[in-house]
Amino acid sequence: MRKFFFVFLVAAWLLTACASKSKSASLIGDWKLTAYGAADSPQTAVPGIEAVLTFDSQGKVSGSLGCNHFGGGYKLKGDRISFDAVAATLMACPEPQMQQEQAAFKVMTGNVDYKIEGSTLTLTKEGEVLVFETGE
Repeated sequence: MRKFFFVFLVAAWLLTACASKSKSASLIGDWKLTAYGAADSPQTAVPGIEAVLTFDSQGKVSGSLGCNHFGGGYKLKGDRISFDAVAATLMACPEPQMQQEQAAFKVMTGNVDYKIEGSTLTLTKEGEVLVFETGE
Protein backbone atom coordinates (compact mmCIF):
# COMPACT_ATOMS: atom_id res chain seq x y z
CA MET A 1 0.00 0.00 0.00
CA ARG A 2 2.81 2.38 0.88
CA LYS A 3 4.50 1.71 -2.48
CA PHE A 4 1.24 2.42 -4.34
CA PHE A 5 0.80 5.71 -2.49
CA PHE A 6 4.36 6.78 -3.37
CA VAL A 7 3.82 5.92 -7.07
CA PHE A 8 0.54 7.88 -7.01
CA LEU A 9 2.26 10.95 -5.50
CA VAL A 10 5.06 10.86 -8.07
CA ALA A 11 2.55 10.50 -10.93
CA ALA A 12 0.46 13.41 -9.61
CA TRP A 13 3.56 15.59 -9.26
CA LEU A 14 4.67 14.79 -12.83
CA LEU A 15 1.23 15.57 -14.25
CA THR A 16 1.11 18.87 -12.38
CA ALA A 17 4.62 19.83 -13.52
CA CYS A 18 3.80 18.99 -17.14
CA ALA A 19 0.54 20.94 -17.04
CA SER A 20 2.15 24.08 -15.64
CA LYS A 21 5.08 23.85 -18.06
CA SER A 22 2.79 23.52 -21.06
CA LYS A 23 0.83 26.60 -19.98
CA SER A 24 3.94 28.74 -19.55
CA ALA A 25 5.51 27.29 -22.70
CA SER A 26 2.44 28.31 -24.68
CA LEU A 27 2.93 31.90 -23.47
CA ILE A 28 6.46 32.00 -24.89
CA GLY A 29 6.71 33.83 -28.22
CA ASP A 30 5.25 36.81 -30.05
CA TRP A 31 1.70 38.04 -29.52
CA LYS A 32 0.11 40.71 -31.76
CA LEU A 33 -2.39 43.09 -30.14
CA THR A 34 -5.82 42.82 -31.76
CA ALA A 35 -8.08 44.61 -29.24
CA TYR A 36 -7.92 46.63 -26.01
CA GLY A 37 -10.06 48.63 -23.60
CA ALA A 38 -13.08 47.89 -21.45
CA ALA A 39 -13.49 44.13 -20.98
CA ASP A 40 -17.17 44.26 -21.95
CA SER A 41 -16.55 46.25 -25.17
CA PRO A 42 -12.91 46.24 -26.32
CA GLN A 43 -12.00 48.26 -29.38
CA THR A 44 -9.94 47.05 -32.32
CA ALA A 45 -6.20 47.77 -32.15
CA VAL A 46 -4.98 50.70 -34.24
CA PRO A 47 -4.65 49.38 -37.81
CA GLY A 48 -1.25 49.40 -39.49
CA ILE A 49 0.64 49.79 -36.20
CA GLU A 50 3.10 47.17 -34.96
CA ALA A 51 1.87 46.27 -31.46
CA VAL A 52 3.61 43.10 -30.29
CA LEU A 53 4.30 41.53 -26.90
CA THR A 54 7.12 38.95 -26.68
CA PHE A 55 7.62 36.56 -23.76
CA ASP A 56 10.84 34.56 -23.50
CA SER A 57 11.58 31.47 -21.41
CA GLN A 58 13.91 33.38 -19.05
CA GLY A 59 11.16 35.58 -17.58
CA LYS A 60 11.70 38.59 -19.86
CA VAL A 61 8.97 40.47 -21.72
CA SER A 62 9.52 43.05 -24.46
CA GLY A 63 7.83 44.67 -27.41
CA SER A 64 6.00 47.74 -28.62
CA LEU A 65 2.36 48.50 -27.97
CA GLY A 66 1.88 51.23 -30.52
CA CYS A 67 4.63 53.80 -30.10
CA ASN A 68 7.45 53.11 -27.64
CA HIS A 69 9.57 50.00 -27.17
CA PHE A 70 9.63 48.43 -23.72
CA GLY A 71 11.20 45.61 -21.75
CA GLY A 72 11.02 44.12 -18.30
CA GLY A 73 10.42 40.96 -16.36
CA TYR A 74 7.48 38.69 -15.71
CA LYS A 75 6.62 35.79 -13.42
CA LEU A 76 3.79 33.29 -13.69
CA LYS A 77 1.75 32.09 -10.75
CA GLY A 78 -1.34 30.09 -11.63
CA ASP A 79 -3.52 32.18 -13.95
CA ARG A 80 -1.69 35.41 -13.18
CA ILE A 81 1.27 37.19 -14.68
CA SER A 82 3.24 39.56 -12.51
CA PHE A 83 5.00 42.25 -14.58
CA ASP A 84 8.12 43.67 -12.95
CA ALA A 85 10.40 46.63 -13.71
CA VAL A 86 8.90 47.36 -17.13
CA ALA A 87 10.67 50.34 -18.70
CA ALA A 88 9.86 52.06 -21.99
CA THR A 89 11.27 54.67 -24.33
CA LEU A 90 9.57 58.07 -24.11
CA MET A 91 8.67 59.08 -27.66
CA ALA A 92 5.48 60.97 -28.48
CA CYS A 93 3.27 59.55 -31.23
CA PRO A 94 -0.08 60.44 -32.84
CA GLU A 95 -3.11 60.17 -30.57
CA PRO A 96 -4.58 56.83 -31.65
CA GLN A 97 -1.25 55.13 -30.98
CA MET A 98 -0.67 56.91 -27.66
CA GLN A 99 -4.18 56.07 -26.45
CA GLN A 100 -3.66 52.39 -27.30
CA GLU A 101 -0.25 52.30 -25.63
CA GLN A 102 -1.44 54.05 -22.46
CA ALA A 103 -4.37 51.62 -22.17
CA ALA A 104 -2.01 48.68 -22.63
CA PHE A 105 0.49 49.84 -20.02
CA LYS A 106 -2.36 50.46 -17.59
CA VAL A 107 -3.20 46.74 -17.81
CA MET A 108 0.43 45.57 -17.79
CA THR A 109 1.32 46.73 -14.28
CA GLY A 110 1.63 44.45 -11.27
CA ASN A 111 -0.52 41.33 -11.23
CA VAL A 112 -2.65 40.59 -14.29
CA ASP A 113 -5.04 37.70 -14.98
CA TYR A 114 -4.27 35.85 -18.19
CA LYS A 115 -5.93 33.20 -20.30
CA ILE A 116 -4.77 31.38 -23.41
CA GLU A 117 -7.42 29.84 -25.64
CA GLY A 118 -6.08 28.43 -28.88
CA SER A 119 -4.11 31.24 -30.52
CA THR A 120 -5.60 34.00 -28.32
CA LEU A 121 -3.99 35.50 -25.22
CA THR A 122 -6.21 37.69 -23.04
CA LEU A 123 -4.79 39.88 -20.25
CA THR A 124 -7.35 41.32 -17.83
CA LYS A 125 -6.99 43.79 -14.96
CA GLU A 126 -9.64 45.85 -13.18
CA GLY A 127 -12.21 45.66 -15.98
CA GLU A 128 -9.69 46.43 -18.74
CA VAL A 129 -8.51 43.90 -21.31
CA LEU A 130 -5.76 43.35 -23.87
CA VAL A 131 -6.39 40.70 -26.54
CA PHE A 132 -3.49 39.25 -28.53
CA GLU A 133 -3.21 36.66 -31.30
CA THR A 134 -0.29 34.50 -32.30
CA GLY A 135 0.33 32.97 -35.68
CA GLU A 136 1.93 29.80 -34.30
